[in-house]
Amino acid sequence: VTRRQLLDAGLNDNAIAYRVRRGWLYRAYPGVYSVGGPPTTALERAAAAALACGPAAALSHRSALALWGLAGWPASVGEVVSSVDRRPKGIRVHVCRTLVRRDFRTRHGIRVTSPARTVLDCGPGLTEMALARTVNEMRLAKLLGPAELEDILLRCPTHPGSRRLRRFTDPKTGPTRSELEDAFLALCERYELPRPKVNTKVGGYEVDAYFEAERLIVELDGYAYHSDRASFERDHVRDLDAKAQGIETLRITHRQLTKQPQRVAARLEKILENLRG
Repeated sequence: VTRRQLLDAGLNDNAIAYRVRRGWLYRAYPGVYSVGGPPTTALERAAAAALACGPAAALSHRSALALWGLAGWPASVGEVVSSVDRRPKGIRVHVCRTLVRRDFRTRHGIRVTSPARTVLDCGPGLTEMALARTVNEMRLAKLLGPAELEDILLRCPTHPGSRRLRRFTDPKTGPTRSELEDAFLALCERYELPRPKVNTKVGGYEVDAYFEAERLIVELDGYAYHSDRASFERDHVRDLDAKAQGIETLRITHRQLTKQPQRVAARLEKILENLRG
């Protein structure tokens, strides 16, 4: 709670000081108090940090990513963006005066940057694989869509994260569900192969990747998910059903994709060429 809120609730300076002495209020930052004791959880500390920077501030960057449930809480949960250059000790403040209303949300009672703005701000500091998983987990959780990404990129074309987010704006490509799928898309991009649809329905089944023009399904098989008899039989039934519809299926294992990417790309390119022929 802020000092302003306490005053609006009817307390005066003496009443606030009395409650601080009795331990009913604890001074977390200048002008910010927690009720009943110091803030102990990451969520409490994050709320205090956002309040300490004033009404124009919001939790941002890695702290916002954690609040949205996409990362563990960083060592310092006080990372805030604000249009006012106000920097309480222990809080990392990013000053930005171009933010608009739709760049903010409220989550768990804390003002925070929107999912789109959060991934834009975090983009420069994440690896390619970490950024892909972050964006796709947000898409799977219905927090983020291509339209929101397009909007933030149009408004912030020179932001350091813009270039890295551009590849996620294709509305025809569904979100990936695993690092293995991210690795496959990265392989297609690296070796200049066509970008397939991912997690899309083909012949009544949801498939990992689908090259629509060549009518080729690619299933990415991690051993943990395909090591029992039921999975083995189910996968082969799906392959036969696809074959009956004139659609080929190629299965690529995790080991092949990660240990032999160049060989996988060369084989896939040849298969696609043959199917086009």
